[in-house]
Amino acid sequence: MSGADRGPLVAQPLRPPSPGRAAAYLGLFVLGAAVGLAGALVQAAWFPGGLLLALAGAAGLFLGGARAAGGRAGAAASAVGWMVAVVLLTASRPEGDFLFAAGGGSYLFLLGGMALAVICATLGRGRPTDGGGARLGK
Repeated sequence: MSGADRGPLVAQPLRPPSPGRAAAYLGLFVLGAAVGLAGALVQAAWFPGGLLLALAGAAGLFLGGARAAGGRAGAAASAVGWMVAVVLLTASRPEGDFLFAAGGGSYLFLLGGMALAVICATLGRGRPTDGGGARLGK
């Protein structure tokens, strides 16, 4: 219980983020898009090492976003930016140009990045509790 009349924290309504936190989420979104673009270029250029470098950069951003924002929303904001950039880069243009080839490395980058986003968002801390009596034996 967080208070005598308020009930548990899980039952409390969500509040909109403060302007500073919203700006941080927007920055993480833009940074996610930049990492997605850079990863798309690097993974194809230097195949096995570039793929690992691109996935390590994405994982670092997702986990760092969660830690910097103090919750899972930081990982989600950067993952959404990464996903938007990568999905937009997979579409072919009318001229026939495209950025992702139909190869194993591209699919590993797409699926591996999505898996890393889910893993890092899960590892991020959730909503902070008031610390009251959550453990057994107290």
